[in-house]
Amino acid sequence: MARLRDFYRQEVVPKMMGEFGYTNQMQVPRLVKIIVNMGLGEALQNPKMIENSLAEMAQITGQKPVVTKARRSIANFKLRTGMSIGCMVTLRKERMYEFFDRLVNVAIPRVRDFKGISRRSFDGKGNFTLGIREQIIFPEINYDKVEKIKGMNVTIVTTARNDEEGRALLKHMGMPFRN
Repeated sequence: MARLRDFYRQEVVPKMMGEFGYTNQMQVPRLVKIIVNMGLGEALQNPKMIENSLAEMAQITGQKPVVTKARRSIANFKLRTGMSIGCMVTLRKERMYEFFDRLVNVAIPRVRDFKGISRRSFDGKGNFTLGIREQIIFPEINYDKVEKIKGMNVTIVTTARNDEEGRALLKHMGMPFRN
């Protein structure tokens, strides 16, 4: 079982129950899924970039990514419907907790000039989105094999009813927010 799941059950649930006055453990917000998305606009000129990104994302998340396709054509970008423009992974259960643990404890501290994560990236319903500028902050990526530095979005979906509950949940789980 994931180390972070045990930590959630033994440490976070009692703290959240005391902080928000929940009467039942099932009322405490929890993580539902983590979505990792990588948009690749340059893949229109270089189709090999999609393959490299799929391999890197599979290394980072431990799960095979899905190629995302364009929904509609945009003439200015030379984009046609059905062209590959990115990749994404949806993580749940054990893989989700493992990825969150590695993200918070290993990858984020490796960011240069890191001062903390902004508290403003919540969507109003307790879900949090984090933008990562370079995929090389993850230790699984071999820096020598990287052709181009690419960014990604990490969306953490919770059962929290509002941003305050979601922020408290992520803070108790170790997310390094700015003061």
